[in-house]
Amino acid sequence: MTASAVSRHPSSRRRWTLRRTLVVGTSLLVALAFVVMSLATIVSLRSFTLDRLDQQVTEGLSFAAGRGSFENRGGSQPPPSQTQGQDADRPAPRIGSLQVTVASDGTVRASEYTRSDGTQVQLTAGQVASLRAGVPTDRTPTTIDLGGDLGSFRVAAAEVDGTTVFAGNSDADLTATTTALTVILLAVSAATLLIAVVGLSLFVRRSLRPLDRVAAVAQRVSTLSLAAGSVEIPDRVAPADTDPVTEVGRVGASLNGLLGHVQSSLAARQHSEDQLRRFIADASHELRTPLSSIRGYAQLSLGEDAPMTPTQARSFDRIESEATRMASLVDDLLLLARLDAGQPLRRDEVELTLLAVDAVSDAQAADAAHAWRLDVTDDLISVTGDENRLRQVVANLLRNAQVHTPPGTTVTLSLARDGAGAVLRVADDGPGIDPGVAGRLFDRFARADDSRNRDAGSTGLGLSIAQAITEAHGGSIAVESVPGRTVFEVRLPV
Repeated sequence: MTASAVSRHPSSRRRWTLRRTLVVGTSLLVALAFVVMSLATIVSLRSFTLDRLDQQVTEGLSFAAGRGSFENRGGSQPPPSQTQGQDADRPAPRIGSLQVTVASDGTVRASEYTRSDGTQVQLTAGQVASLRAGVPTDRTPTTIDLGGDLGSFRVAAAEVDGTTVFAGNSDADLTATTTALTVILLAVSAATLLIAVVGLSLFVRRSLRPLDRVAAVAQRVSTLSLAAGSVEIPDRVAPADTDPVTEVGRVGASLNGLLGHVQSSLAARQHSEDQLRRFIADASHELRTPLSSIRGYAQLSLGEDAPMTPTQARSFDRIESEATRMASLVDDLLLLARLDAGQPLRRDEVELTLLAVDAVSDAQAADAAHAWRLDVTDDLISVTGDENRLRQVVANLLRNAQVHTPPGTTVTLSLARDGAGAVLRVADDGPGIDPGVAGRLFDRFARADDSRNRDAGSTGLGLSIAQAITEAHGGSIAVESVPGRTVFEVRLPV
């Protein structure tokens, strides 16, 4: 799998918290509102300013058209005295305005543009040509770029007695106003959005504190081991976070109710388990005496020289065999009940090396059909514990390998140090463990129908007893199995 594929995998993506989602989502909505408001403001102001500019252009065109009509009707220029009087009465041209008069034969009679300092300049022939080509004569203001140092204008034109009159105003003020407003809105919106994000972060953090406290309670409870034993759940959501009016309060109250039900269920389970353990221990203890009596009477009957029919002899033989098996089962149940009740084991020094040698020797003497191997070092390994119980662990593992593997299988018992612990392994090259049984291998009375049967002497308690004894010594037991190799590993602290 490539790195890019891993990065696209959903499990590798960083998920957002509720706090971040609320802050980012609300901030985006606020930013969107600012954008819409700013655009509406800029468009409205530009439209209003453009309408005012068009009104000024139309008024200038009316004035220029009236002046051109007067000149055309007079046929000649008024006397200088009148011209000076008229010029004196005429208002000064607006800064940034232009007026152009073009005769019907294309002669430019006047082309004036008023600069920002009040002086007037003449338009070039190219600029006049641009006006004549780009501005219709229907008195409708049109935007046209005259180039050079003039820039863009709003210009309107009209035909007056064969003369074309142009009047216009520069849109530099319009552009400057719109640009300034845009900058102001951007600065104000950015500052306001920053303040809003900080405020939202603080507000959301404060608002979600009750939810954080509820989540902390749930997280602490989730770390508790509820599988077995007496379990107490002291954590509860504080009353301040269980107000049913609020959403978080309802979650907190529901969590408290759930924890209460779980506590009650665990207490009931523990009470039932304690009762069952006491019953098993009492029953096992009480059954040991009658079973011993049955075995004794069966052996006594079989030991007499009195004549007995084959059926009677077989019946007494089966009685003794079943009584022996029942006694073993009762002893195992009693041991498990005592271990479950936490009965302390003996704490003596146990030589695991000698124990392993004895266990392999006993197995080889009891079953010559398997090949028994021992793999230990010359260094003696000792642990603190109950020697008889540890012998039972090793014997159960070897017995398990003997019963559940075919004749000729090689079983190896190895012992070695591993850091601060001792590792004891029982390995065989048999067919392996059925995957359907592997998950419940250490459960009590666990059997595989094909291999574990009562005729072979298996009660289904051997591995569970080995696990209980190992854990009572502070160790652990595990198994790995594949066809051709099965290994049971016992780790004990040295």
